Amino acid sequence: MNAQIGTVENPLRIAIIGSGPSGFYAADHLQKQKDLIVQIDMFDRLPTPFGLVRGGVAPDHAKIKSVTKVYDKIAADPNFRFYGNVEFGKDLTHADMLKFYHQVIYAVGAQTDKRMEIPGEDLPGSHPATEFVAWYNGHPDYRDYKFDLTQECAVVVGVGNVAMDVARILASSYDELVKTDMADYALEALKNSKVREIYLLGRRGPAQAAFTNPEVKELGELEETDAIADINEVTLDPLSKAALEANPDSTIQKNIEIMTGYATQSPKGKPKKLFMRFLVSPVEITGRDRVEAVKIVKNELFQNKDGTLRPRATDKFETIKAGLVFRSIGYKGVALPDIPFNDSWGVIPNKDGRVHDPKNDKIIEGEYVVGWIKRGPSGVIGTNKPDSQATVNMMLEDLKQNKCFSPALPKREALESMLSEKKVKFVTFGEWQKLDQLEIQKGQALGRPRLKYTRVDDMLGALGKK
Repeated sequence: MNAQIGTVENPLRIAIIGSGPSGFYAADHLQKQKDLIVQIDMFDRLPTPFGLVRGGVAPDHAKIKSVTKVYDKIAADPNFRFYGNVEFGKDLTHADMLKFYHQVIYAVGAQTDKRMEIPGEDLPGSHPATEFVAWYNGHPDYRDYKFDLTQECAVVVGVGNVAMDVARILASSYDELVKTDMADYALEALKNSKVREIYLLGRRGPAQAAFTNPEVKELGELEETDAIADINEVTLDPLSKAALEANPDSTIQKNIEIMTGYATQSPKGKPKKLFMRFLVSPVEITGRDRVEAVKIVKNELFQNKDGTLRPRATDKFETIKAGLVFRSIGYKGVALPDIPFNDSWGVIPNKDGRVHDPKNDKIIEGEYVVGWIKRGPSGVIGTNKPDSQATVNMMLEDLKQNKCFSPALPKREALESMLSEKKVKFVTFGEWQKLDQLEIQKGQALGRPRLKYTRVDDMLGALGKK
């Protein structure tokens, strides 16, 4: 390894673009390298850190959000700096990376939804689930979005944990939601919601559903909603049964046990109903000026050449009258300026975390990816830890061979001077902690755990940065 890099006199300078779990886990693994002095600068477009933990995890899942305590410890390292309210491609460019850093990690996640590509998908009342999730979580980009909650029936397409979150939030009572850190405007809108029926649609069978045991169990514990399933749809087909017998999976078996309970118990007469449907796909959303109904087709499973079980349409159709549709069939990443991007996969092309340029089939030295923008939208928060560690190991391997940038201005002061010249009002981690305490205090005054700032201007104003 070049002796000059990673010493007190010449610390290894790392930039991390994005402040979600994968970025923090990468920072943590870098900090644990005993033989290296590493300075880490983490950037986020918003003044607030933690990515989807703040903006994506459901408000009623406080335990999952508590993982930020781990990230607080990582950020407390004296060689770590957070720069919030700094947008990559605008306030900080790809050319700046080469100027200020030895290596850069892109940890920007997957920010948009995949489309269903069916007629009527763009009718008013049809939304990506990510927009609804970001709205009720107080994300500044989405806080002014509108969702017509005067409708009595909503359809949620997908059976992953995000789809379950959307369905559960729609099915929750005001008393259940007021205990959470949900954005105040969303809480008020959901308090007045007229939604009484929610349909969850899975295109494959119950054994292929992506949700976890706690997510499906919670549906049966809601104050105002009966969880209902069809015994014919939750009973395993022969192919799924054989696959599960060959490869037993306790999570799948428990899911089916819980859903069989929903199918065989009598509804308790609660004011709302949540229907779990399997082996059905939406084929058309209909309505004159807005969503009025969803046409679905019944599917059957077949075994693909690769051994996986896939759905195919039958000739049986039905129509669900509904005024709201939320699609949750997968996330996609968004391209960054001047960085290679695979549009069909929605990821930055890479080999073992090293950014790869498919145009010339070469690894781009000094540039790396972690998390969903590396591997696609799979796994839970904890999945990002080994993923980030694997990428950092590649970075350390490359550093030994001097495969990194040669920055002209490797001092942190040079970066901050550039940001100041551009009049970028960056937010430090200490300033975020001040915002954090203000949100908690505002919430406690109302008997709630937190009252979020949902506008960037308000965040900067609270910090005296306007």
